[in-house]
Amino acid sequence: MRLTRNPSFLRQAGTMAAVLAAVVAAACIVDGGRCALWAAGAGLAMGTLFAVFSEMRFRQVMRLASEVDEVLHEGRRIDFSDYREGDLAILKNQLSKMVATLRDTGMRLEQEKGALADALADVSHQIRTPLTAMGLMVPVIENSANATERARTLRDLERMIDRVGWLVSTLLKVAKVDAGAFRVQKARVDAARMAHDALSPLAAALDLHDIACVIDASEGASFTGDAAWSAEALENVLKNCMEHTPAGGTIRVEVREDALACRIRVTDTGPGIAPEDLPHIFERFYRGRQAESVEQDAARDAKGSAASRPTQGFGIGLALAQSLVSAQGGTLRAGCAPEGGARFDMTFPKMTV
Repeated sequence: MRLTRNPSFLRQAGTMAAVLAAVVAAACIVDGGRCALWAAGAGLAMGTLFAVFSEMRFRQVMRLASEVDEVLHEGRRIDFSDYREGDLAILKNQLSKMVATLRDTGMRLEQEKGALADALADVSHQIRTPLTAMGLMVPVIENSANATERARTLRDLERMIDRVGWLVSTLLKVAKVDAGAFRVQKARVDAARMAHDALSPLAAALDLHDIACVIDASEGASFTGDAAWSAEALENVLKNCMEHTPAGGTIRVEVREDALACRIRVTDTGPGIAPEDLPHIFERFYRGRQAESVEQDAARDAKGSAASRPTQGFGIGLALAQSLVSAQGGTLRAGCAPEGGARFDMTFPKMTV
């Protein structure tokens, strides 16, 4: 029997034999050979049953170990055989749960691996395009004899450097959000002040684009969240509206609070969001089917007036904004305003109603 190779079985059998010998010896002393014979027979029967049940248990353990081994070595079999009630059945159920968890984890890791590869490819493309354009601008600046043209090209180059810096900084923030490496504070946020904080970094750019931004905030409107990350999210929404609003246009920010939530609505007077783009508006690096970046224009024609065309984004700001709002328990939705233009609704529900 295979049990002879099992040290645990040998120890148990030895203990049982010693006990049986002691019982037989005691029977011989107390009642002679007949009682000792009965004791020896009963002990032999018990020993046989012990050996049979131990062999069955050993076979079940070996079968369970074999099935675990198949799982560990990427075998196709993931469902364990049925066992009768008992400690082995409990172990089998726990192992089944473990295998299911490992399988789900493996599938998620494969999906994340593919998503990471796609993200790296997108990041590489997004950074390579402006770098190519900047490389083409350098000889234009060097060979330009016209001071006005040289100054204009230098401004374009500076603007593109700033955009690449913004892209790298935003990608780092997105990575922190994905990794859960940033902390969200839970405190009372003055919504009107937060809106002004979000607008402040864009004030100069709005003036250059001749775009007005109006903030209409209810007095005392507030929500529970993180003021810095909320301002970051709103700033990205405002930046997106600025990039798609023509000169002379207006961006409007409305802040309202009711019994259920604090609501921040941003609208612009741009062309709005195309129906085919709306489902993908918060996807990373999605810029719309008709979007054409300044970098691509400059790469095709380094002498073209890139500064005169509207600046298109990288398609990462809205994705970051939605992640930051969602991390605080809020929602960010996009649509088209009835009077035209894009509309973004940022909602922070109240913790208690």
